[in-house]
Amino acid sequence: MESKLLFGDAVAFATPALAVFAIDTQTEKTAEPVPGLLIGSDQVEDAARALLASGEFKAAVGEVAVLHSPTGLKAERLLLVGLGKAGDLSADSLRKGSGAAARAAKARGIRNLAIAAPETETPATIDPALSTRAIVEGAEIAEPDFDTYRSDRKDRSVESLTLIAAEAQRTAVQRGFDEGRIVAAAQNFARSLVNEPGNVLTPTELGKRTKAMCDTAGLKCEVFSSEKIQELKMGAFWAVAKGSAEPPALIVMTYEPANAPEAPVLGLVGKGITFDTGGISIKPADGMEKMKYDMAGAAAMIGAMHAIARLKPAVKVISVICSAENMPDGSSYKPGDVVTAMSGKTIEVVNTDAEGRLVLSDGLHYAKTLGCTHLINAATLTGAVSIALGNLNFGVFSNDDATCERFLDGLAVSGEKGWRLPCTDDYRDHIKSEIADIMNTGKNRYGGAISGAMFLKEFAGETPWVHLDIAGTAWNETPKPWLAYGPSGVAVRSILEWVRSFAS
Repeated sequence: MESKLLFGDAVAFATPALAVFAIDTQTEKTAEPVPGLLIGSDQVEDAARALLASGEFKAAVGEVAVLHSPTGLKAERLLLVGLGKAGDLSADSLRKGSGAAARAAKARGIRNLAIAAPETETPATIDPALSTRAIVEGAEIAEPDFDTYRSDRKDRSVESLTLIAAEAQRTAVQRGFDEGRIVAAAQNFARSLVNEPGNVLTPTELGKRTKAMCDTAGLKCEVFSSEKIQELKMGAFWAVAKGSAEPPALIVMTYEPANAPEAPVLGLVGKGITFDTGGISIKPADGMEKMKYDMAGAAAMIGAMHAIARLKPAVKVISVICSAENMPDGSSYKPGDVVTAMSGKTIEVVNTDAEGRLVLSDGLHYAKTLGCTHLINAATLTGAVSIALGNLNFGVFSNDDATCERFLDGLAVSGEKGWRLPCTDDYRDHIKSEIADIMNTGKNRYGGAISGAMFLKEFAGETPWVHLDIAGTAWNETPKPWLAYGPSGVAVRSILEWVRSFAS
């Protein structure tokens, strides 16, 4: 989809469809919704008056109503798009509303869509740069359907988006528009990686695609394999990797702008298990096909670096991706094995399906040896985080309050939902081993997401660190009005905001 920005009058713009946002202005909880349009146009108000008065359109988040041949407008259709309660208006409700408009246009075979930005004089309107960014992100993230491999696939893509904004905030709107396109492209790139089947996106192929992205974006990228992993004595990473016929990939991306200070140096570490059978502790067959997205944490970091390279924050960033397949084989590691991580810590393997924390343990330590002063990792680490938080929030863990607060503060901009869970030393007994330094699962099934975080904390050490467990949010199982079924690209936007917070 090609996105364009136009400063002018939406009423006078000829388009197959013009989307206008609406909010519910009713404050009484028990009363009927009172939709109000976020556009100062008598023509639009007149065209929509009968529908608004009917009570059929409630302006709920993502709700869309379509009016054909609206009187007084050059648009062939007027789409009224709900953003929910006026008091709840946020960048994320704009993002969802814009996404709902794009999905509604696509479902109707509309190839060209225009969206009227909220008028700046509207009291409920938020910062124009952020609102513009959110609108562009919402539409561009909503547009793709991930049915790439269907032979009967029909091209119903929305070919163009024209965002029409008032002249008054030109500079801020232009900035938000440019950022929105960059961030959406990064998130969609991450989603395209997550969607690939395991027989296509092997660790080697992930390395190739990452390197190609970095070459285009101007990032330094090195891709290593088995020899380097063994040379670095990454015993935990190698234990997981050696059971597969597919060689592993250790991917290192570096962003170092000329205006970056010596410190901080941010380390972005991603779990890149391109397919996870569970290894010797093999998973049940039911649902195993979803384990192609066990590399969503790596994709989030790759997507974040995609955006960082283009937005150019004044901070050095190094990303380490540990990618492998977890397969049962004569060479596979086994329950009861003891492996030695790069840091020198010994690990008792209790369950080979707890492989993500093993590869990340070496990735985190390696990032520190490369000079990283602050760490963040993302991983589809545990099913337990879904039991705790469902599929709306990802788990956030940290060993440093200030570093974690930076991340949580950025959620207001990213619009993503994360919830901090405990990761305090009194949980360490969960991973205490009788025969090694630690074991790779908890002693029981309770607090499984915390046990995974406690394991990783051992390798972050004293370095300020944030861990994102995105297992419940990496795949959108139920289509939403603003997002198709399939990979969500979760955490790209939030990781980006965390990085940018160090450059401000």
